[in-house]
Amino acid sequence: MDDAPPDNPADRTALVARIHATPTLLVLAVTGGGVAAVTDLLGVPGASRTVLEVLVPYAETSLRELTGPGPEEAGAGAVSQATAEAMAAACLARARHLAPDAPDDAVIGVACTAALVTDRPRRGAHRAHLAVARPEGSGGVALIHQLVELEKGRLDRVGEDRAVADALLALIASAAGAAAPGRASGL
Repeated sequence: MDDAPPDNPADRTALVARIHATPTLLVLAVTGGGVAAVTDLLGVPGASRTVLEVLVPYAETSLRELTGPGPEEAGAGAVSQATAEAMAAACLARARHLAPDAPDDAVIGVACTAALVTDRPRRGAHRAHLAVARPEGSGGVALIHQLVELEKGRLDRVGEDRAVADALLALIASAAGAAAPGRASGL
């Protein structure tokens, strides 16, 4: 990731405003965590220039409808790189559908699938897989993946969601070319 996550609300708002100032159009899907990024994106003026649609496929059936049978049938769990990338690719297809006249370099699909603090013991790590899909070549898709690992017991559910959402916003900013001044951008 080229841009550090924002560390306070004013920085977060400024980051989202920079995203909205780009020509980027996106469809975002989040499941299991990262949902604070939705509020962040929609809570800053200009969201209608950026956000085409937000999906929260929380139920297993809903997630499978978004991604198709691929990731889980291939042995990947719901919280995996394969699932995040399949979600992002599906979001890109949806973005192309919703904005058919947009230039290829303006549309992206963004996804987050996470395993965070829950009300029962979690055997695996607390983590999130983030992905961005963008058009490449003649009908191809370029995928960018990021793993966010969280230390068990350090944060509560809201804190873990905030950490994942901040990483997701930073990834979106980088993909949109809206990284903080002086930082590299444009995944």
